[in-house]
This record gives sequence, structure tokens and C-alpha cells, in this order.
Amino acid sequence: MTRRRLLGLAVLVVALLVAGGAVVTTRLVGHHSPTRAAAPATSPPGSPTPAPTTGSPSPPPGADLTGPLTLMLVGVDTRVSIPGWEPHADAVLLLHVPAGLDRAYLFSLPRDLVVDIPAYLKARYPGGKTKLTHAMSYGSRVPGDKAHPSTAQGYELLRTTVSRYTGLRIDAGAVITFGGFDKLVDTLGGVDLYVDQKVASRHRRPDGKMRPLSGGGYHGPQMVYQKGNRHLVGWQALDYARQRYTAGGDYTRQRHQQQLVRALAGKLVEQGTARDPQRVEQVVAALGKTLVYVGGGRKLIDFSYALGGLPTDRITLVGLPGSGVGSGGSYRGEQLQKLGRDFLPALRGGRAEAYLSAHPSLRVKT
Repeated sequence: MTRRRLLGLAVLVVALLVAGGAVVTTRLVGHHSPTRAAAPATSPPGSPTPAPTTGSPSPPPGADLTGPLTLMLVGVDTRVSIPGWEPHADAVLLLHVPAGLDRAYLFSLPRDLVVDIPAYLKARYPGGKTKLTHAMSYGSRVPGDKAHPSTAQGYELLRTTVSRYTGLRIDAGAVITFGGFDKLVDTLGGVDLYVDQKVASRHRRPDGKMRPLSGGGYHGPQMVYQKGNRHLVGWQALDYARQRYTAGGDYTRQRHQQQLVRALAGKLVEQGTARDPQRVEQVVAALGKTLVYVGGGRKLIDFSYALGGLPTDRITLVGLPGSGVGSGGSYRGEQLQKLGRDFLPALRGGRAEAYLSAHPSLRVKT
């Protein structure tokens, strides 16, 4: 079966940052009826009308969240639909919001990043040094039940691994699959994106149909995304941001994913989706079961309200450069270069802007 990459991370970023709580409110509390004001009691004739009473307004959800916050967005390959298939983290994005919640930094970690994965008792995993993508699959193993791997367990081990590598506390996150992403984009009427380099699709024909796969490769006409400002429908947006066999490889793919996140966020802000209940329902329907939220004791609505006022032009995309590492001439995975590694302590220490000003090449253009 063809290996697929996930881009649905944009969905969670949109849900958390742009929808301002409306999408997740519908999912978490939308089944509750609104509280109605009690009818005034009937007073005897001639009695003075009692003065209306007002209670103290309740603080909004997440009012105590002042930052810094870090959200982890995980994309898993589509083979999770196969019984017994262990989920792999095909894409790992981190959204860091400093204290004050007035800006955010979005960056990716390579799926093949060589890291120390700690021991994990629930899955009977002894720990080891290997690719980041495997933390999800190793953690998902349920002893005595190979047919039903646990995505929640996989996320837990991945979160611990990423937290130890970056030094950042992961406050919340989600695991997302392919399904529903292209429908989401179509629900929004497509997305406007600047294609920063010519990209030929391995998977799609110009009419959107899948290219036939035989003899270990794809065949037939290819969809080609030309450089320039483009309007992409759902399948095009997903397909474009999946491609990693381009100049720059997986690092280019990470950049394109981040650019799409920003473009989707801008689309939702432009349409005022958060304040339109009907549009919110359409977005929720498009999400379906593609998003699994893990909040560490906090509701998703708390984060969405806390971050709902963050404008998209305050979300800085950061590209961390890396390179391949090997042993005995064989490829082992990826490592971040010093320029990328040093961004992490700057981020933790609240010096991200100063670091990016000194190293502007890390800023991803949109």
C-alpha cells in the first residue's frame, strides 16, 4: 500500500487559533441548551417594580491561561484504518505562544529526527535512540492486544520525547489523520496560497484522480503546481503540501505545510467563521472524526478562547535547518543543525524575536 503523508495539522491550528472557540464550543458544549433567564415573579397590584438583579459575569473559558503555552500537532499516516496498524508520526508541528499570548511561533520537527525515546512501561518499550516517528508507534502498543494499538498511548510517549528534546512543556495537542482535510478546504471555498517553487505531484493526475501505482512507482500524467499565487481546492491543497520529493526534500514539505496553515487561518479570519454559527457547523462537519484532542486536563475550549484573539500576522513560521546522519555509510535519520538547535533555548528563554532578528534565514516566507 502507498505510504501517505499527513497534512491535516492545519485543521487543529485553525480550530485552536482562528475559530476563537466557536468550533470547539460546538463540539464540547454545543449539545447544552442556553441558560434562560428566570421569569419575574408576579407582584401584587400597586407594588413597586423590583429592581433587576445582575450577577457577576463569569470569567471566559481559559481566562487563567496567560502563557507561555506550547501545543503539539501530530499527523499520522492513513494506514491507521488497517486493523492492528501502529500509528506513525508523519508530521510533528509545535506552536509556542509566549507569555502575554500576543504572538506565536510555529515550527516543525523532522519525522526522521534521531532522538532518545524514553522507556514507556504501558507499552513495555525499553527505550532507545531512533527516529522521532517511531515514538508514536512504540508507545501505541498494547500488551496482549496487538489488534488494537492505542493512539492516546502513542501520543503520550511522543509528547514526552518531544518535550525532553525541545525542553518545552507540551500543554495540549491533537492527533489528526487525512480524512476530511480536503473537504474542510472545500467547505471554506478553497484557499489562496503562494506556491514558492514548481512542484510536480507524485500521486495525482491533473484532473485530481490518483495516478496508477505499479512496479514500485507511479505512472501517467502528473498534476504540476506552478510557482506563483494560486487558488487551490481541497485535493490540490492537500496534495501540494504532501510532496516531499522536491528541492529541499522533507524540509520543503514542512515549509509548505506551515504556509498552508497560515493561509487557512487567514481564510477563516476573512470569512468571520467564528461568529457565524452555520459556518461553524460546516467546519465541524468537515472535521468529523479526523481530530483527536489531548488536553492534559484542560478543555480545548479553554485554549481556543485564550488564543482566539491572536491575529494570523502574529504567527511566525520558523524553519529549522537539518541534515542527514548515518553510520557505516547507511542513513540513520536527521539531526538539526546548530542554527536550528539554538533556536530552542532562545524560544524557552523568551528571546525568540531577538534570535530570529539575528538569523532572519529561519523565518519562513508566506
